[in-house]
Amino acid sequence: MTKDSLKAPRLKEFENQVKTCTKCPLHKTRKFPVPGEGNVDAKLMIIGLGPGYHENLQGRPFVGTAGKFLDELLELSGLKRGEVYITNIMKCYLPKNVATQDEIKMCTPYLDRQIKIIKPKIIITLGNIATSYLFQKFNLNMQTIGRIHGKVFQVSTLLLQTKIIPMYHPATALYNPRMKETLKQDWKKLKFYLGNI
Repeated sequence: MTKDSLKAPRLKEFENQVKTCTKCPLHKTRKFPVPGEGNVDAKLMIIGLGPGYHENLQGRPFVGTAGKFLDELLELSGLKRGEVYITNIMKCYLPKNVATQDEIKMCTPYLDRQIKIIKPKIIITLGNIATSYLFQKFNLNMQTIGRIHGKVFQVSTLLLQTKIIPMYHPATALYNPRMKETLKQDWKKLKFYLGNI
């Protein structure tokens, strides 16, 4: 059995651990944990902050209004949801859409494992928290999303060769419709990077 053929069972084992996790108080208010979903052989991994109201009810990432807009953005880059892997920094419902540093510290080992299993060629970070965590993890110089959105950052370690591309969170366009075109342009550029991996 090859290493790649072990991806699915390793991911399944990981998901089962997330579903029974009680490391932080967030497990008390969740309905369903949201480990992530998508293609285990995905070249592209998308990472947001955490599950919202609709995600908590379904146990799936990005199924609310922001998720519908994410699907539109994926189409602009020539992708379908089933071709990518979508997850979050936090795996349990964030009632106020905010996670403490302690909660992030307890939950991010799960994300680290997902990255290690899937080995994506491109990682899209949605918003400041996801971007900040990945930049810190790979020793990149963090700046505001306004300065670095749509830019490509190369990561090269012994275990991973990938590109990190920070993006505005899709919800940004819902709160500020004037940002919609900026997000669309960023995602259209993805076609070029995807064609070169």
